[in-house]
Amino acid sequence: MILGLIHEAVDQGAGRRKAAELLGLTLRTLERWEDQGGGDDRRAGPEHAPANQLSAEERARVLAVANQPEYRDRSPKQIVPLLADTGEYFASESTFYRVLRAADQLHHREPSRAPSPRPQAHVATGPLQLVSWDITYLPSAVRGRFYYLYLFEDVWSRKILGWRVAETESMETAAELIQQICCDLALDPHGIILHSDNGGPMKGATMLATLKRLGIVASFSRPRVSDDNPFSESLFRTLKYRPEYPRHPFADLEAAHRWVAGFVTWYNDEHLHSAIGFVTPADRHAGRDVALLAQRRQVYERARRRHPERWSRTTRDWTRVEEVHLNPGRATEAARREAKKAA
Repeated sequence: MILGLIHEAVDQGAGRRKAAELLGLTLRTLERWEDQGGGDDRRAGPEHAPANQLSAEERARVLAVANQPEYRDRSPKQIVPLLADTGEYFASESTFYRVLRAADQLHHREPSRAPSPRPQAHVATGPLQLVSWDITYLPSAVRGRFYYLYLFEDVWSRKILGWRVAETESMETAAELIQQICCDLALDPHGIILHSDNGGPMKGATMLATLKRLGIVASFSRPRVSDDNPFSESLFRTLKYRPEYPRHPFADLEAAHRWVAGFVTWYNDEHLHSAIGFVTPADRHAGRDVALLAQRRQVYERARRRHPERWSRTTRDWTRVEEVHLNPGRATEAARREAKKAA
């Protein structure tokens, strides 16, 4: 039951160590229980108090020293050496930290903001369930001026569903493009999750109103966190690291449009994507990858039967990737890694 509660808290964004501490556990105990697969709680507690434990008077003295005007704005790592310079020793740095934490006097006091909670996790089990989009810059011939590439990608199949190169970055352009995609694909967008970062075009009133009218569920990354929209970022990296990517700025908007059109054709119909079993996004989106992966599996099995001495382990895994996760919780990610190791 304890493991279930902790895993549930971690899936909602809590830290494993903090969740364990709230239940009176250390992280090491939690890891040991997970390795054992659960069981009964056999903790009996210490039989004797630690011999080196500070007395109540000594803890009070540590707090009093830490709160003195000359030390209250310093960390224990600075307090202990300064006390040693005066010939005094009350406790180690770790003991100072432990006493201050128990007294609720160990808080972050810098003006920086606290970390944002993890965004909601999403999982796609088929095409047109979860879509990621973003905008990237394309250099123009005018210094300091850019063209803007709007690009929508299906997270499950990795297929580029729609794109546009524009001279401006605006929520109106994004809203027009998502409506055009729905019309071109003749799909019912109700219930589709559209994930993006927190840019102005993504959270603008026009864009949000369009999504609401279409029945699309908006999902956003954490503010100022660059890796909460990994699928679009990875796609942009593929785009800009292609050998054919121009070394010089695009001469005009039409030149940028032509190059992106060629890239989209290559990416959707020719690129063997490593994350989806080295099939093209178009084949996976249309379901043709099932037969392709099955054929590859048969080829490898026949090769192993012909020369079993050349295979020390099982053949390459050509299993289809059925689920794709966006911003999974720590427990989900750990379970996926363990399942991959076991496979």
